[in-house]
Amino acid sequence: MLGEILADRLYTGGKVLQNQVISFGDGVVTSVKPVGSSFSGKAYPCMSAGFIDIHINGGEKFHFTKDPSEEALADMETACRESGTAYLLPALITSPYQNMMKGIDAVRRYRAQCPSSAILGLHLEGPYISRIKRGAHPEQYIRTPSIEELQELSEYGRDVVRMLTIAPELFGDKEMDFLLSSGITISGGHSNATYQEASRAFDLGISLVTHLFNAMSSFEHRNPGLTGAALERDEVRCPIIPDGHHCDFAAARLAYKVKRDKLFLISDALFLNRKMKNFKWETFDARLENDTYVNSEGRLAGSAISLGEAVRNAVQQMAVPLPEAIEMVTRRPAQALGLDDQFGAIAPGYPAVFTAFDESLSKFAVLTF
Repeated sequence: MLGEILADRLYTGGKVLQNQVISFGDGVVTSVKPVGSSFSGKAYPCMSAGFIDIHINGGEKFHFTKDPSEEALADMETACRESGTAYLLPALITSPYQNMMKGIDAVRRYRAQCPSSAILGLHLEGPYISRIKRGAHPEQYIRTPSIEELQELSEYGRDVVRMLTIAPELFGDKEMDFLLSSGITISGGHSNATYQEASRAFDLGISLVTHLFNAMSSFEHRNPGLTGAALERDEVRCPIIPDGHHCDFAAARLAYKVKRDKLFLISDALFLNRKMKNFKWETFDARLENDTYVNSEGRLAGSAISLGEAVRNAVQQMAVPLPEAIEMVTRRPAQALGLDDQFGAIAPGYPAVFTAFDESLSKFAVLTF
């Protein structure tokens, strides 16, 4: 498909370009240039590269861990696109080992059937996590890492498992070295690591945490923990869930001041669009309460926000300039996954997949050409 569209304001590369014509062909951008007097195509008030959510658990109807199927992935993709998220990394939380294999199989089949799908791979959030900082994850499925199992998982999940959340304090040098050479993005999360243990993990090469502040050893002035180590290290990328529940907006503003271009946004949505009021999977339960999901123990069980709402909250509650808030859901998550040469910008060679939105940040839509 050949064509061109006009963006009144184009957000890319941390900048705002006025009245830009985006030309595209064969699914990729071919040029970006100021509008001429002869342009008569469709215009949009605000456009950016397609938003990227590297942490989301379900769509409108299905929870991927409970139902690791192509149907669940289609539901997630549809719900995400309807709320402005063009690309996503489904999370599969701590669950039986065979369930992890089913999730890998489902993503592999879905991507084979839909090569242009929004699914970038799979985020295994566990099962090698801390029992103390498990959050709402089922305790009975937490596993102790072994080099044999990690090798099997890496081989079976080749080209599918894009990200793995671990508690780094559970890993010896041999297991950590293997993971860091596997090609999978390794993230520290659901961890009770001391500051020293977290610093060791960062020294070895981990440069990402799963959700800053949540399900990790907290910052105390005598025990900085994983939170303190992540805030201190310039190279560590830190996503946050800006819903006002997973972290107070004051904490989010502080993280923004400290981390600057290493801070980005995720939804960690249990479900999108707030239609699912109650959810149950084995010992995992959740109910929608005060605009977030909590379980019967009172623990947070996932957010209810979309990535578009995360952008709006970043602007309105964290005082992040809009061009930078857009970077937090485009280029920065792409960088975290090592995919910024393929996604996160509007430039020649990048996908002709965009997120369009209005000035009030209340309406978002994905455009695919």
